[in-house]
Amino acid sequence: MSANTVLLDFSLDPARINDEVSRKDIVKLCKESLEKYLPGVKITYDMLTTDGYLCMLSDAATIVTIRFFLQGLITINIEYYRQDGEEPKISFENMKSLENGLRIRLEAKRSKHLPPIKRGSNVDVYLTSSDERVIEYDIDRVLFDKRSEFQKIQIVHSKSLGNMLVLDELQNIAEADLIYTETLMRRGVEEYAGKEICILGGGDGALLYELLKEKPKHVVMLEIDEMVMQACNKYMNSICGDVLEKRKDDHYEIIVGDCMSYLNKYIKEGRQFDYVFGDLTDIPISDTPTGEMWDFIRLIQESSFKVLKPDGKFMTHGNGVSCPESLEMYEQQLNKLTPKVTYTKCTAFVPSFMEEWVFYQVQRQNTDDAASV
Repeated sequence: MSANTVLLDFSLDPARINDEVSRKDIVKLCKESLEKYLPGVKITYDMLTTDGYLCMLSDAATIVTIRFFLQGLITINIEYYRQDGEEPKISFENMKSLENGLRIRLEAKRSKHLPPIKRGSNVDVYLTSSDERVIEYDIDRVLFDKRSEFQKIQIVHSKSLGNMLVLDELQNIAEADLIYTETLMRRGVEEYAGKEICILGGGDGALLYELLKEKPKHVVMLEIDEMVMQACNKYMNSICGDVLEKRKDDHYEIIVGDCMSYLNKYIKEGRQFDYVFGDLTDIPISDTPTGEMWDFIRLIQESSFKVLKPDGKFMTHGNGVSCPESLEMYEQQLNKLTPKVTYTKCTAFVPSFMEEWVFYQVQRQNTDDAASV
């Protein structure tokens, strides 16, 4: 069940919208075209506005809003409630026919229609890209939906992506996203056999599960949210195996707690790792590298290098390639680190993100390289 909103728009000569007689003719043409698919709609309200004209049509179950903008744009919004299993009032084919017919009758310069926007459904099918564009998913059911002390946790099922972890309305990982984990760890490029590894975050268990296949000496994973691990253990075990169930064996240990507290503990103890993975927050989208999230990212970077061996690497995910300004700000922060670091980066198309994602590999600058600069 959901409220469906069908959106159409048409661009016309502004002079026609500003002319009262022409505007009345346009309203008449719109009403006649709409009646073909929505018999019974009548004009119930109209008024001049500061930016043009507003007209509303309705029947017992449907409201149509037509807005004329002085700049030459007409928008038509059709809104109605649709029960599960009920046929849409206007099918997708009829939407195209309505748009094409009106474009010809209105002699519009251009026109566009969008599939129905669904609101108020028990299953939310909309998430966003890294640069905050709306993406509609083929989500058909919610498997888990709870709020922990730290965040809103959902596991939903997508027909094409499988089960998918969503945290605070942002997609994190799906069963179809092995490429995300393999690119983060640079499988086939980095050598993990016999290495000491620390994962910061990683509550879905996918990174830990894949790293253990590489025969490391030991992996410690620091995850703050117990509920995330419980949910993923139940619904995402195709990507995490049984690591979230067992929590510990000779080759790994999962510790529930604030990763910064444990990093500080390791710094005091002098414990060091060959690799530290920052599997935490994405690079923030902001105008400047300031604020709580940027401070946290800088703190994580600085603390991670204090527990890394001299030749160790800090591996992390960045953001979408569609966010170049934020990626550039992140790289500027890397260039300010002490001791000096060098970094490489790579990209991969992540199915559940529906976009290309950037991953970073950071290590201390070689002293010979630094001396030659």
